[in-house]
Amino acid sequence: MERYQFLGLSQAGFHKVSYTSFQGTGAGAGSLPTLICAHGLTRNGRDFDTLAEALKGDRQVVCPDIVGRGKSDWLPDPALYGYPQYLADMTALIARLDVPAVDWVGTSMGALIGMMLAAQPQSPIRRLVMNDAGPLIPAAALQRIADYVGADPTFLAPDALEIYLRHIHAPFGSLTDQQWAHLTEHSARRRDDGMIGLAYDAGIGQAFAGEITDVDLWPVWDRVNCPVLVLRGAESDLLTPEIAGQMQTRGPKTLVVEMPGCGHAPALMADDQIAVVREWLDA
Repeated sequence: MERYQFLGLSQAGFHKVSYTSFQGTGAGAGSLPTLICAHGLTRNGRDFDTLAEALKGDRQVVCPDIVGRGKSDWLPDPALYGYPQYLADMTALIARLDVPAVDWVGTSMGALIGMMLAAQPQSPIRRLVMNDAGPLIPAAALQRIADYVGADPTFLAPDALEIYLRHIHAPFGSLTDQQWAHLTEHSARRRDDGMIGLAYDAGIGQAFAGEITDVDLWPVWDRVNCPVLVLRGAESDLLTPEIAGQMQTRGPKTLVVEMPGCGHAPALMADDQIAVVREWLDA
């Protein structure tokens, strides 16, 4: 695994976008297909370390930190956080990788970024995996997220941060102590006052200010042309069975696989979850 960065551009100027790259080691590794893994709203690219290690043998796996998260820069104006900026940055990433096409695995927000990219004419997205997100986002699920996303809690020690993460992200499913420790390590940011903060800009929560209503992206979904694998946490409040079912009756060719023991969203760290992704990408 290697870490790289490039410059994105917003209305406030340039900003650094960080990403990790897991290089395939097979014959002709330089020409292996590329997979981009995009994380959820408050997460970062290191969430995909387990998946990337499992899949890198016959592909290059690239895991960006979306701006405002992880090792990427924070934007000076929180109003600039949004999908237009994320799409622009990910387009710059694809250009930097200099590949004609990519596969895309996205969790929640990362899934919506992939869907929006795949809906564009001449999109480079070859195959799309949407992890627990769909074209209709229920207001109730958005309200649950809004209740914590704008907070900026601090912690005296990593153990306290891990307790917080285990509570907030309990719907990730059954993770080992080692996996929780990994998420905790890469969710931590050392503040100037010596306390531990979260590794994302609380300003991303500004998008949830005001009245929260359903988000309807069905017209975007209907423009997607590539094959899609939808992973649904069996207990998810964000991707309901009704929405997942409708995704199979309109828009692109879609396979829905339900992940037991998870809500929003499956962590994609378990062997059985990784196997589903691998088998579908290799089809």
